[in-house]
Amino acid sequence: MSGAALGIEIAVVFFLALFLLHRYGDFRKQQRMVLFGTLLAWYLCFLIVFILPLDVSTTIYKQCIIDHEEHAPSPSVGPRIFNQTTGNMSVSPTISLQKACHMPWSYIPDGIMPVFWRVVYWTSQCLTWLLLPFMQSYARSGGFSITGKIKTALIENAIYYGTYLFIFGSLLIYVAVHPQWHLSWYELQTIGITAANTWGLFLLVLLMGYGLVEIPRSYWEASSQGHLLIKTYFKAAKLMAEKADAEENLEDVMEEVRKANESIKYNHPFRKYIDTILRKCPIEYQEKMGRNMDDYEDFDDKQNTYPSERSLEKLHKQVIYAVQRNNRTRVQWQILLDQAFHLEDVAKNETSLSHQFVHSFPTTEPAGWVNRYVYTPTVEWYWECLLKQWFYRVLAVLLSLFSVAVVWSECTFFSTRPVLSLFAVFIQLAERDYNYLYIEMACFITIFFLCTCVYSTVFRIRVFNYYYLASHHQTDAYSLQFSGMLFCRLTPPLCLNFLGLIHMDSAISHQAKQQTAYTSIMGSMRVLSFIANGFYIYYPMLIVILCIATYFSLGTRCLNLLGFQQFMGDNELTSDLIDEGRELLRRERRKRQRMEDGENRRREWRERYGHQRDEGTSRNRPCISEMKQTNYAETLSANANRQAKYSRSGNHSERDSVELLQDAEPLDFNAETLTEDPLEAHRREVPVNVLLPESNL
Repeated sequence: MSGAALGIEIAVVFFLALFLLHRYGDFRKQQRMVLFGTLLAWYLCFLIVFILPLDVSTTIYKQCIIDHEEHAPSPSVGPRIFNQTTGNMSVSPTISLQKACHMPWSYIPDGIMPVFWRVVYWTSQCLTWLLLPFMQSYARSGGFSITGKIKTALIENAIYYGTYLFIFGSLLIYVAVHPQWHLSWYELQTIGITAANTWGLFLLVLLMGYGLVEIPRSYWEASSQGHLLIKTYFKAAKLMAEKADAEENLEDVMEEVRKANESIKYNHPFRKYIDTILRKCPIEYQEKMGRNMDDYEDFDDKQNTYPSERSLEKLHKQVIYAVQRNNRTRVQWQILLDQAFHLEDVAKNETSLSHQFVHSFPTTEPAGWVNRYVYTPTVEWYWECLLKQWFYRVLAVLLSLFSVAVVWSECTFFSTRPVLSLFAVFIQLAERDYNYLYIEMACFITIFFLCTCVYSTVFRIRVFNYYYLASHHQTDAYSLQFSGMLFCRLTPPLCLNFLGLIHMDSAISHQAKQQTAYTSIMGSMRVLSFIANGFYIYYPMLIVILCIATYFSLGTRCLNLLGFQQFMGDNELTSDLIDEGRELLRRERRKRQRMEDGENRRREWRERYGHQRDEGTSRNRPCISEMKQTNYAETLSANANRQAKYSRSGNHSERDSVELLQDAEPLDFNAETLTEDPLEAHRREVPVNVLLPESNL
C-alpha cells in the first residue's frame, strides 16, 4: 500500500505540472528544450510538496518505535501473558509495540526516502543554478544556428558562472589557510546548501508576506460584483494602452525588417537569415514584404551598405519579442472583454424576476449535457447572483484565519516549552493518538496553503515586460524558465520552514527527535550556528511587517508615486482610467453587437431561402442543361453554315472542321451559376448604360 501511495502521488503531481505548463506555455510553438526544462523544474518542486507529508508520518512512526524500545514495558501497556519459566504474568513487548505503534497506510520502507530526496533536491539545484540560466539565454538569443545560440548563452552567463566560481574558490582558499578548520566534504556541502536556503528564505518571506494578505483580500473583493467591475474597467484602460504600444512596437520592428529585406537580395549570403526572420513575422507582413526574388542586383556593389550578422541577430530577437508581445496583448484583450461583459451581465441579471440568467452574447456552440441538465440558466442565476458572493466571503474569512495562524506560528515556532506554534500543537495532538491520516492531511493542507501564498505571488508579479506569466498559452520562454528557477530556489527553504513550524527540524526546535529524511539531506545547520540560531529563527518574524505593509497597500502607493499606474480608489487618475475603460467597453460591446446582428441575419437568410434555392436548383438543373445543350448545338450549326456561306472554296478541310464542330459534345453544366449571390446575378442583368456613367459609354 505504501508503494502504491507514493506511485499515485508521483503520477498526480506529474499531470498537475503538465496541466499548468499547458495553460501557460505553448506546446506547438515553443522549443522542446524550454518546455522540458520548465516541466522538470515545476514537477520536482511540486513533488517535494506532495511527498513531504508522507515523510513526516513515516518519521513519527519511527519515533514511536524508538520511544517504546527505550522504555521498559509497563504493566498498564499491552496484554498480559503467563510465563511458564517463572510462573508470573508479564507483558509482551512485541504485542504492545504492535498495538501502540501501528504502521501507517503510507509507510515508506527504509532507504527509499533518502535516495529519493537526494535525487530530487540536487536535480532541482542543478536546474536552478546551472541549466535554466543557460537555457534562458539560449531561448532568448537571436542566433540563427545552434552553435551561435550556445555561444551567445555562454557569453551572457560568463559573469554569472564566474561569480559562483569566485565564491567557491575563495571559500576553499580560506579553509586551506586556516588549519583549525577541518571541514570535510559533507560540511562543505552543508555550507553550500545553507547558503542556497538562506537566499531562498530571504525571498520566501517577501513573497509569503504579500500572499498571506492578498489572497484572502482578493476573494473578499471578488464577492463584490460592483468593485470587481470597476477594477475590470481600470484593467481595460491599461491593457488598451499596452496593446497600442505593442502594435506600435511591432510596426517599428516590421519597418526595420522591410528595410533589411530590400537591402539584402536573393543572392546575398545573409539571405537565409532574412528568410528565417520573415518566417517569424505575422502572415500579413510576410505577404506585404515578399521574398524579393525578382531583383538581380549585385550584392557586392560598394555603394550599398548591408546589415551585419550581429545586427540581424539583434533584429531576429526583436521580432520574436515584438510578435509574442503583440499576440499576448491581443489574446488578453479578448479575455478581458469576455470577463467584463460577463460582469455586466451579472449586474443586469441581479434584478431579474424570472431568475433565469441571460447572456448578452450567447455562445453559438451547442450546449453540452452539463448545461442542459445540471448548470441550467436557473442554477446559473442562483450561483452568479446569490450564492457566489457568500461563498467567496466565507472562503475569504477562512483564508484570513489561516493567514493569522501562519503569522502567529512564524513568530513563535522557536518556542518549544510551551509550544506556541499552532501547527505544532495540531501535529502533536494527532501524534499522541498516532492518527497518521490526520497528520498527513494537516501537513498537506498547511504546506499547500504556504505554497499557494508563495507560488501565487510568483504567478502574479510582473517585472515590466521581461518577466510575466500570462495564461492561455501566452507566456514566453524566458518567463517560463525564470519561474522554474524561482520555484527551485523557494521550495527547499519553504519545506524547511514548514518543518520548523511543526517542530520536526531539530536545528530550530533543539529537540532530540527522529529527523525526517528530508532534513537529513539538508545536513546539520550547526556547522553555521549563527544562521541556524539567528537568521532562520528571527528573520521570518519580518513577515508581520510585510503583512501590515500589504494590508495598507504601501507598495501600490509607492509604485503609483513613481508613475506606475495602480488601482487606487481614492485617486483621480484611477477615476479617469475607469471612465476610459468603461467607454472602451461600450464601444467594443456595440461592435460585437453589430457583428452578432449581422451573423443572425445571414443565418436567418440561409435558413429561410437556402432550402428553396436547393429545391429550385435541383428541379431546374435538367431543364437548363437540356436548354443549354440545344442552344449550344444550334449555335454550332449556325456558325458552320455561316462559315460555309462566306467561304471562297468548299474544300474538304473546311467541311471536316464544320462536321467536327457539329459533332462536339455540350459542355458540362456548372451548378455554381445558380447558387451565386442574387444581387450579383441581378447586377449582371442590368444594361451597361445603367451600371456605367455616360462618359464611359
